[in-house]
Amino acid sequence: MHDAHGPSARPALVFFALAMGGFAIGTTEFATMSLLPYFSRGLGIDAPTAGHVISAYALGVVVGAPLLAVAGAKLARRTLLIGLMTLFAAGNALSALAPSYEAMLAFRFLSGLPHGAYFGVAALVAASLVPPERRTLAVSRVMLGLTIATVVGVPLANMMGQLLGWRWGFAIVAALGLTTALLVARFAPHTTEGPVASARGELAALRLPQVWLTLGIGAIGFGGLFAVYTYLASTLVAVTGVSAGWVPVVLCIFGLGMTAGNLVIPRFADRALMPTAGALLLWSAAALALFPLVADNIWLVAIDVFVIGTGGALGTVLQTRLMDVAHGAQGLAAALNHSAFNTANALGPWLAGLAIAGGYGWTSTGWVGCALALAGLAVWAASMFVERAPAQPVACPAE
Repeated sequence: MHDAHGPSARPALVFFALAMGGFAIGTTEFATMSLLPYFSRGLGIDAPTAGHVISAYALGVVVGAPLLAVAGAKLARRTLLIGLMTLFAAGNALSALAPSYEAMLAFRFLSGLPHGAYFGVAALVAASLVPPERRTLAVSRVMLGLTIATVVGVPLANMMGQLLGWRWGFAIVAALGLTTALLVARFAPHTTEGPVASARGELAALRLPQVWLTLGIGAIGFGGLFAVYTYLASTLVAVTGVSAGWVPVVLCIFGLGMTAGNLVIPRFADRALMPTAGALLLWSAAALALFPLVADNIWLVAIDVFVIGTGGALGTVLQTRLMDVAHGAQGLAAALNHSAFNTANALGPWLAGLAIAGGYGWTSTGWVGCALALAGLAVWAASMFVERAPAQPVACPAE
């Protein structure tokens, strides 16, 4: 039975509740980019300045993930999840009411704080409900909410923003956050704490080389996907030569690729975790290298974008890897996975932007992405080397 590790008789309902939080977070993270023209106008600022609002959210994720994971170490995971989603809902409700640019910056930072800790703790709860050999599949159910958000949530929030005003785009996310808190309160099992945790025990994860190597694989290797995704709309218009109406269609195809990857790849990861991570980085490198070669054909580029999207499953695979290498410091390590991916979200677009500004053209994002995926593969190889080295008698930290 799935629920051998927890009292809930219906793990599917727990997965649904946790995935709803992923859907809310994914919607606000990606939809804010598409709502940027509307709230920049509404707050009386230009687009580049409005871009800082997106950076403020990402900064909140990077800062909040370790802080809240350590601060909530002694709380029951169910209680912590309800608190994190309530904070997330409050941050988005305040964003919907923001009277000024400065207030919007502060509220988006606040909204980002619970992001990483929520996904980290939700992954641990999901994994506790299934046998060890199905953990990655369980984690993928939580992440499915995030990927479905790129297909359904983002267009919905954008449509709400266009029809009713940009503030409604954030209001709907606040409602989703509150709904998640209620669903978790109703369906999540009460005994999901795992080993007794402490702030000191959680911080011990930072002394483990394999934790840092795993985070490095994500922070660098995942940057390639973001390098292409960030400039995809501009590339489609400038290089592929399609009308603006095609852009949301291709972005939706990307989201479908992420969803397909999250449904299929974890089944392989549960059999061979690190080989799957390595294969996924190679797969991503190949798809990203193809991007400049097919960018002038809408049909070929759509297929390639779908394939690039499947590489998003790396996040789920690395989440399970962190459970293996963090020993007793599960909460902090799991949350830091999302700090790593937000680092990738900053690194990929920054390097791709340098290539575009350097005169290498819109399609250079593919080569930058390929290089990042291969650099992530190098970190993966280092992790495998360290793991197979004989000199690791007792690396388990004291809790």
